[in-house]
Order: sequence, then structure tokens, then C-alpha cells
Amino acid sequence: MKTKTISILGSTGSIGRQTLDVVDGLGIQVAALAAHSGVSRLEEQCRRFRPKLAVLADETAAADLKVRLAGTETKVLGGADALCEAATLPEADTVLSSVVGMAGLKPTLAAIRERKRIALANKETLVCAGELVMTEAARYGAELLPVDSEHSAIFQCLMGVRDRAQVRRLILTASGGPFFGMKTEDLRKVTRVEALRHPNWTMGPKITVDCATLMNKGLEVIEAMRLYSLPLEQVDVVVHRQSVIHSMVELQDGAVMAQLGAPDMRLPIQLALTYPDRLPSPAPALDLLDCGPLTFDPPDEQAFPCLALARRAAKLGGTACAVLNGANEAAVALFLEDRLDFYGISDAVARALDDTPRIAAPSLEQLLEADQTARESVYSNL
Repeated sequence: MKTKTISILGSTGSIGRQTLDVVDGLGIQVAALAAHSGVSRLEEQCRRFRPKLAVLADETAAADLKVRLAGTETKVLGGADALCEAATLPEADTVLSSVVGMAGLKPTLAAIRERKRIALANKETLVCAGELVMTEAARYGAELLPVDSEHSAIFQCLMGVRDRAQVRRLILTASGGPFFGMKTEDLRKVTRVEALRHPNWTMGPKITVDCATLMNKGLEVIEAMRLYSLPLEQVDVVVHRQSVIHSMVELQDGAVMAQLGAPDMRLPIQLALTYPDRLPSPAPALDLLDCGPLTFDPPDEQAFPCLALARRAAKLGGTACAVLNGANEAAVALFLEDRLDFYGISDAVARALDDTPRIAAPSLEQLLEADQTARESVYSNL
């Protein structure tokens, strides 16, 4: 089912803006645009794409937007619950979920229960509640397609695999972030500004810091387990500095399938909207003669302990992954405010995993409570 009409949750962020670029080129109609508090950018998007509904989770910002869009046909709503209305508009056959953090969980579940195609760019949804989300997607027959470049690459490689039992392991590639090769003593001195200088991708501040700590790759390991129903032991990570190979699948006979492309998020975004079709894209084609040598290195989990912490949470299961994510979100926010240093992030996450009671088979409410408890743990230990 190719997308005809879309609701974009997180439209003012990097993924949302690139999605609108893709949507514009494909002639897809926009039913709803939603963001947290970016009034000016959302107003501009609404005037350009004329959605039926615009949502800002920040109610003060929504009131401002409502005044600005007076006289247009776009209805404006405010508050976190309004994200679910944007996600369930009958007109939209596809919902792109790219809001940051746990805020994306409820609207994604709401869209699944309306049998939408979900173009998922919010990894926290699967990290924190992957078993619940995948169960609901199967129950309602909702199509869930990954937007992350790594998981889109795995998805594309698996198109050529008839039997999932033929898969030996998934190999997620990591750029290594801005601090690749640095050791612990040097990393203790790095700054927020340095952490935000990603070598290959232009992204929001939270995910950019996650790339610097390797937590982003840890979250992707958990996400891959959920998306592809594989145990932790069958999901590996290699550092690939060039971000040309976006991920790989190793098969039982030793063959390795890889997906290559320019480091441009419009490629996986478009595939999630047009699958099973492949159409001309606004992203540049990969020039193999210009991309240089391709290199691979093991991740340094001693210098970058967040990857190991994510694996630990995955082994623990239950609410542990929600604790991991909640603590990390809180710690990264403090790092961006210069209230924690680089290793303060991993220290805070480790402490929350140690201190937060684990529930083995949690409900949605218990997952949300675990997330909140983890955040409180980070702030109480400042």
C-alpha cells in the first residue's frame, strides 16, 4: 500500500522536515502536522502544506499558533493527548512517528489500533514497549516500516531472505560519532559543543548526543530484537566511519548482505512511504568511485559504556529497557544544559538500572511508571 495521505508527528524536527521534502516530491497529501513547541516553523509548514489539523504538545505554543493560523482551514489543538488525534485522523493512511522520546508511544499505539501504516522513526517506542507494540501491530494488522537508516537497511536486506531461520545475525553499523578512537581520560574532558558535531549526519541534539555516547546504537540493538524477533545474541554492532553501508545481514552459509547508500535520511523515509515501490528520490545516488575506502572497527564498550548498558537492559527485559531509556533521556537533557559531564550520562543510566525495581511482564501503565521513576532517579542524584 503506497502512501496517499500522511500525518507527520514531529514535523518540525530533522526527520519531519526531510519527510516533508519527500512528501512534496511525491505529491502526497498532508492530513496533520504535529510538534512539541516550534510555533514559527509549524506555522510555515501549515501554510505550505495546508493540513486539516495542526498540533503542538505545548498548550501555550498551541494557543499562539491558533492565533497565527486564524482564517485558514487548519484546525489547531494543544496538549500531549492531541498527538493521538493527529495519529488517528481517518483521512491519513500513513503516520510518520518521529517525535522524540516516550511522547511517541501513545500516539503510535493509537495509530496501530486504527490499522495505519506506521513509518517509525521514534526508536523509544520499540525500546520501551517493543513486545506490546509488535503484539498490537499483529493484532490489528497495522503495517510497521522502519525509518532509521540501520533498520531500513536490515529490512531491505531481508527482502531477499525467504526464511528467517536462514539469518545468523544482524550487523548494525555505527559511525562511531565525534569521539571515535578516544579513550576514557580524554572523554572526561569533552564538551556539549563537541558532542553535537556529528561527522556524517545532521540530526537533533538528543540523538546526536546519543550517537556520541553510543547509546543510540544500544537502543537500535533493542529495537532490532523487537522488529525482527531475534535474540540479543544475534544482533551485533560494528563501527563503520563512512556511513555508506547502513547495516548488514549475515546468513547461515556465511554470505553477508549489505545495503549501501548516501548518508541521506530521505532514502529510508521515502521507502517507508512507498514500499513496495521504489520511486525517484530527492536524495543523491551513491557514487562508489567517490566514497573512498570502507573501514570497520569493533565498538569500544569500555570507553563508551552506554552500549553495554543497553545490552544489559535487553538481557534483564521487562521494565529495564524503559528505565534505560527514561534515565538516558533525562541525563542527556542535563548534559545539554551543562549540568552533567559526558560520563555523567552513563553513570546516571547505570544507577537507575541498579535502583529501579524491575517488573517482568509490565503493562503500558507500568512501563510509563518505570520511565518516570528512572527520570526521577537521575534528577535526585544530581
